[in-house]
Amino acid sequence: MSPRAYAVLGADGPFAEQIDGFKPRIAQQELAQAIEHCIENREQLIAEAGTGTGKTYAYLVPALLSRKKTIVSTGTKALQDQLFHRDLPQVRRTLGLGELKLALLKGRANYVCLHRLERTIKEGVTQREMLSQLKRVREWTPKTQSGDRAEIPGLAEDASIWPLVSSNADNCLGTECAFWDECFVVKARRRAQAADLVVVNHHLLFSDMAVRREGFGELLPGAQIYILDEAHQIAESASTFFSISVGYRQILELARDTLAEATVVTGALAALREPAQVLEKSLKDFRISLIPYASKAPLLPLLEEAEVNAALTNLLDALAALMEVLGGQTERSEGLKSCAARGVELSERLTKICRESTDDVRWYELFSVGFALHATPLDVSEPLAEFRNKSGAAWIYTSATLAVGEDFRHFQHETGAFDAQTLKLDSPFDYQNQALLYLPRLALDPNHEGYTRLALEAARGALMASQGRAFVLFTSHRALREAADYFSDLAFPLFVQGTAPRGQLLDGFQKSGNGVLLGAASFWEGVDVPGEALSIVIIDKLPFRQIGDPVLEAKLEDIRQRGGNPFAHYQLPQAVIALKQGVGRLIRTVADRGVLMLCDPRLHSKAYGRTFLRSLPAMRQSSQLEDVQAFFAQQ
Repeated sequence: MSPRAYAVLGADGPFAEQIDGFKPRIAQQELAQAIEHCIENREQLIAEAGTGTGKTYAYLVPALLSRKKTIVSTGTKALQDQLFHRDLPQVRRTLGLGELKLALLKGRANYVCLHRLERTIKEGVTQREMLSQLKRVREWTPKTQSGDRAEIPGLAEDASIWPLVSSNADNCLGTECAFWDECFVVKARRRAQAADLVVVNHHLLFSDMAVRREGFGELLPGAQIYILDEAHQIAESASTFFSISVGYRQILELARDTLAEATVVTGALAALREPAQVLEKSLKDFRISLIPYASKAPLLPLLEEAEVNAALTNLLDALAALMEVLGGQTERSEGLKSCAARGVELSERLTKICRESTDDVRWYELFSVGFALHATPLDVSEPLAEFRNKSGAAWIYTSATLAVGEDFRHFQHETGAFDAQTLKLDSPFDYQNQALLYLPRLALDPNHEGYTRLALEAARGALMASQGRAFVLFTSHRALREAADYFSDLAFPLFVQGTAPRGQLLDGFQKSGNGVLLGAASFWEGVDVPGEALSIVIIDKLPFRQIGDPVLEAKLEDIRQRGGNPFAHYQLPQAVIALKQGVGRLIRTVADRGVLMLCDPRLHSKAYGRTFLRSLPAMRQSSQLEDVQAFFAQQ
């Protein structure tokens, strides 16, 4: 085995010579060497690398040195952009491999669709905000090379104009589109096919797997190396993309796109207006029929309710009626032909979802302005293993949170990667001196209705000691709302999830210097705030997933039926990994200092509490607020 990657990242290597501030890290070198071995032998590696290891360089260096076709997949588009625009160019330049081609590829909805942009400009929009957004997109589009919406300054990714000026798999016209040769998605995919290394995200990777599995071609090029960063998200992402889903918005867009396309075909509008309007009404009626029931629950028992069943039948009939009329119009317009194909696909999906199955969970979600119906597989390990085996490639899974203690079996079971080598590298940070673990002795059990108030009272004392500079992370939005009310009189700037976009909240928090940010799930991971602005992380409860989720309940029952222990085999390891993600927000650099406050008394009162504590970095522990005050007094 050639230890090139180990040496390259060492004290005498090009990174130490060329990059200011680069310091060799043994853990980084060991990870790079293990990945290099995996690549050379086309093996699988599961590697947990603690915060500060430098795992990005550890996998990019051996991948680029191998000169093999590589796909790097990340859990978020933010990390995807960081890899492509910052880390990859630096590594390629330092290694002197300027000839290697790199490409960034995102899902179709991230790019401006020229066809839909032109149509929206012609039709116009009525809302003042959307008119301003449309003007910005129209002025930006001729100047961009990529068409990637992340490059438009000042326009949020969730701006209301995006669905009107981007396409998805349902409404794309494909090769029949008049803009095919200019299409940003087509150009991005061509660049990816020609590149030596392509950066994607998990959503796109598993979308590609699902398409290949159904025999409908491919979205990504084949590769000799697959590197999956933020790999703790894999099972959930794969579950989403191996699911069959139909949403309110998809059917509504079909009805409205049909009418929009019909306006440019003589006589088509007169034939299609009524069936499209009937479809839209039946869609709204079906949503109304769901309102008396839970917002998220198993679907099949609900379909036994007469009113819901009748509304679903009317929806399917209305969809079929529109398809019948569209069938006579498909030769007159590529747009109408596309709408007809979408209608057939939606009808087939709806029918499949409403059938009983032992392998999938049939469930629904009800939103304030829509709904979604799903058939979600209980186990995605088989399709993941099948794709890996067919690829004949080296597979590297890495994250700061994959193991429970020293044990990787939960991740292996979820992904089917039983043959993979495993490697656990602790963070190089000095947690004993940089951090304090504060475990207040709260008198109430977390299931008691007064628990949240008690935890918030304890947190207030810690916040006064830290002078703000805090993330307070919650396992439920109910607790988050209670905290927002309780902390409304704090002397520090308060930033509450849901009151502004995530990026805006983080920016305001960092600039404030002494802010307190209250967040739920989306702030537990993928958030990097180094320095004194974040000096304490407070977590209200151990992050066990809430019972009531139909997919979770079906998985637990499946484990039970197979003779397993649902808590030990699924709920506990999932919660440990989620807690490690939240804890990872605290210490981000060798200079950071901070307090981790875990309010949950089950860490002491339950035997499984030791499993959580053993999975965290070794830190000094205290149950006394005075020790927190002394810690911050040392700064």
